[in-house]
Amino acid sequence: MSQLDYVAPASAEDAAAALAAGGAGARALSGGTDLLVQLRAGRLKPGPIVDLKRIPGAIGVSETEGDFVIGAATPGAVLGEHTGLARAWPGVVEAAMLIGSTQIQGRASMAGNLCNASPAADGVPALIAARATCVIVGPSGRRTAPVESIAVGPGQTSLLVGEFVLEIRLPARSAHSADAYLRSIPRTEMDIAVVGAGVNLTLDESGLITDARLALGAVGPTVIVAEGAGAALIGSRLDEAALGRLDEAARAACNPISDKRGTVEYRTKIAGVLSRRVAVIAYARAKDRKDLSA
Repeated sequence: MSQLDYVAPASAEDAAAALAAGGAGARALSGGTDLLVQLRAGRLKPGPIVDLKRIPGAIGVSETEGDFVIGAATPGAVLGEHTGLARAWPGVVEAAMLIGSTQIQGRASMAGNLCNASPAADGVPALIAARATCVIVGPSGRRTAPVESIAVGPGQTSLLVGEFVLEIRLPARSAHSADAYLRSIPRTEMDIAVVGAGVNLTLDESGLITDARLALGAVGPTVIVAEGAGAALIGSRLDEAALGRLDEAARAACNPISDKRGTVEYRTKIAGVLSRRVAVIAYARAKDRKDLSA
């Protein structure tokens, strides 16, 4: 690998300035578990590397007015050890703990997983189902965007030159709401999702689903928000008829490719199966949950 220019700014503004000065070849470093591999493999042309870890708040999980705020360089292992986050957003934590091995989780971040823009990223469907947002910093200041707007194609993001994700924010939880994430892989661990499914549900006091969101990974060029699948659950108590509608709508939302990991037909069918399973898990969690502050 060629010699790299490396800087580790102590402020978000300085990081944005360094990225802008480096042009399109500059890269933000949060965890680095994708970036450094791609550089070593020659898939990326070496350019300025801007390390985010010295920026205040870039590492850690905090709560602000009920929202959970995840710093861009926060390792997955930290998320897994955060009791409050795991209680409020178990599906998001489940997804984070599937990113690589135990060693990789000591460095890999959800923001890096998002900005790598892989359609099979484990962290992204769970974040999208949760309606998570990003705080983005750039030469023009700060802006907020939904997680689903970041990836626009395999390996491509909507971030402008000089911009980077500083934080991921998860909204405050209401009573009787919960999420879940599952994936299908050929091996038992350390593999890339053939299909991933994240769901977030909210129930009323009687167990009726009042809000539902399903996001599917590895079945399109970006993670897909299956709007019809969420709508299929609203007004139900997750009976078999509702699960059947969910299955059908999830499969209809898919736009996968065939490759050595799975055919179009296989991926489409598994998307329906996983959607059923995550809905059942999230529904049981939401039904048991009353008040997160209790």
